[in-house]
Amino acid sequence: MGLLVQVFKWDQRWCLLQRVDILLRRGIKKQAVNPTKLAEVGRLVEARDDRYETGQLFLHRIFGYRGVILFPWTARVYDRDLHNPGKIGATTTTATANPTQQQRTKEASLRVKANTAAPTTATTAQSGDAPSAAAYQPDAPGEAEGTANVGTATQVDPKEVKGKVQTFYQVLIDTRDCPHIRAQTEAVTFLGNQDSNRSLYAIPGLDYVAHEDIMPYNSSEKSPLQHELFDKFLTHAPEADPPFVGQDTLKAWQEKNHPWLDMSDVHKETTENVRITVIPFYMGCRETPASSVYWWRYCIRLENLGELSVQLRERHWRIFSLSGTLETVRGRGVVGQEPILSPRLPAFQYSSHVSLQAPSGHMWGTFRLEREDGYSFDCKIPPFSLESKPDDLGPPTPTAHEKKRDDSD
Repeated sequence: MGLLVQVFKWDQRWCLLQRVDILLRRGIKKQAVNPTKLAEVGRLVEARDDRYETGQLFLHRIFGYRGVILFPWTARVYDRDLHNPGKIGATTTTATANPTQQQRTKEASLRVKANTAAPTTATTAQSGDAPSAAAYQPDAPGEAEGTANVGTATQVDPKEVKGKVQTFYQVLIDTRDCPHIRAQTEAVTFLGNQDSNRSLYAIPGLDYVAHEDIMPYNSSEKSPLQHELFDKFLTHAPEADPPFVGQDTLKAWQEKNHPWLDMSDVHKETTENVRITVIPFYMGCRETPASSVYWWRYCIRLENLGELSVQLRERHWRIFSLSGTLETVRGRGVVGQEPILSPRLPAFQYSSHVSLQAPSGHMWGTFRLEREDGYSFDCKIPPFSLESKPDDLGPPTPTAHEKKRDDSD
C-alpha cells in the first residue's frame, strides 16, 4: 500500500496527517470559520529508481503542483558542488543539524498549493534579464564592457566540470494549480514562423521536471488533470500501468517540435545554501538583411537549502559572444519580482531569453541575495554554454493551445 497523506493549513502552518488519500486544499472566498476545503486528488505510490512511463500522474516535490509525464529527456548535469566537497559538507551540516527544518522541508515538498501567486510578467530579451540582439551591435548604447577573446570564454567553460547523465521529463501542469505555484507556467517558448518575425510564442502549462522531483500517484478519475492537451495526447486505459497511454498525436507532436523542446545540459551551483539550477535551450536563428540573430531561452531555479529566509535583490549577468563582445547586464530582481525564499516556500523558477549575432557564446553571473538577519551575499550563477544547432526544421506553427508573446514587453 502506498503512502497516504492529507495536507491542510492550520494557524498559517502546513501540517501533515497520515490519512486515506492525498487531499488538495482549496480556498473559499465566502466567509467561513475554516476558509479552506479539501478535495480528493489520489493515492501516492512508491517512487521508482528507473524511468517513469508516459501517463504517470505526479505531484512536484518542490512546487507541489499536479502534473502528468509526457515523455523523458536525457540530460547531462554539470554540478559544480560535486567538485567542491567543502561546499557540500557545509550544506549537509546545515540541512541535518535541525530536525525541525527537515520536517518543514518535507511539509513544503508535499504542499499542493502556495499562498503566493505565480509570476505573470512575460520574460523576454527586452525585459532586462538579458540583452537583446541589438545590445550586441558594436555602437549600441548600454553597459557593454569592451571585448573578450576566446580565451575569456574558455575560463568559464562549463564543460570543465564533468557531467553526469540524468533523466528529466516533459510534463503537463494542471491548469487549476498554475496560479498558485512559484514557477512560470509558460517556460516553453519558440520563435515566430517568419524569418523577420521576432515574436515569441509560449505553450502554457509545460515544464521540465527532474526524476527526483517526481512524487507519483494514482487516481481513479478518467480525466484527473485539467489541461487542454491532456485528452489530445493521452487516453484512459484502465488495464495499463499507469492507466493513461500516449496517443499518436503525442508522438507526432514530439517529433515535430523536438528541436525546440530538446534539453541536453543542466548546470548547478550552490552558494551560502542557495542552489542555482540553469537549463539553456536553443530556439533557432532569424536572418536579417544585415546579420543572423541566434536565440536561446534559459530556465533558472533558485532554491534555499538553509534555515534562514533570503530575498533576491539584484541580478548581474555577463554574456560573452563568439563575435568577440562581452556584455554586462545589471538590474533589480528578476521578471519584475524580488522573490523571498523561505523554509516554507524555498524555491522560485523563471525563464528568460537572450540573442546573439554569433552561433555560440557563454553566460554567467551572480544574484545579490539578502538574508533575514541582514547579511547580503552574491550567489553564483553557474556558467553555461549557448550553442546553436542546424536549423533542419522550421519552427512550429502556432495552434489553438499556443499563446503569442510580444518580445517588446
